[in-house]
Amino acid sequence: MSRVILFNKPYDVLSQFTDKGTEGSPRRTLSEFIDIPGVYAAGRLDRDSEGLMVLTDDGKLQARITSPRAKMPKTYWVQVEGAPSTDQLDQLRRGVVLKDGKTRPAKVHLIGEPEDLWPRDPPVRFRKTVPDGWLALTITEGRNRQVRRMTAAVGLPTLRLIRVRIGPWKLDGIAQGCWQDAPPK
Repeated sequence: MSRVILFNKPYDVLSQFTDKGTEGSPRRTLSEFIDIPGVYAAGRLDRDSEGLMVLTDDGKLQARITSPRAKMPKTYWVQVEGAPSTDQLDQLRRGVVLKDGKTRPAKVHLIGEPEDLWPRDPPVRFRKTVPDGWLALTITEGRNRQVRRMTAAVGLPTLRLIRVRIGPWKLDGIAQGCWQDAPPK
């Protein structure tokens, strides 16, 4: 029987168990939060992003989650700088041209600031003169820093990025830095 772990990754944590980076100040890794032998991250979440990660001991499931051919949807809450316009949202819905090609169309809509959102440490920069907004954005591919590059391409730089869903798995009720077992889907 496969084991599936759902983890709410905090900001400034690498989505791997060891840090093979620079010498000196070690960076935080998954090993600080998860001490379960044999499970590995199914996909990545940037160090400066937060939210849901799926870990499993099932190589086939891991491949299905990460394969671009599977087109597994991933949903994010995105705090952006600026007030999103209908035109900007429509650009995201059609797909955005990035340096590595056009993205698949995204599902996107405006949301209010999510309820029960934990504080980020360090906090997101706040500027009185520049409004911000929140989007719920779903993509079916996983290019490097894709959501951040997509929002920037339409003039809405990302301030905070929280993944809340991967396929059938949701972040619901998992506190930041905590994990729980989930049945395989």
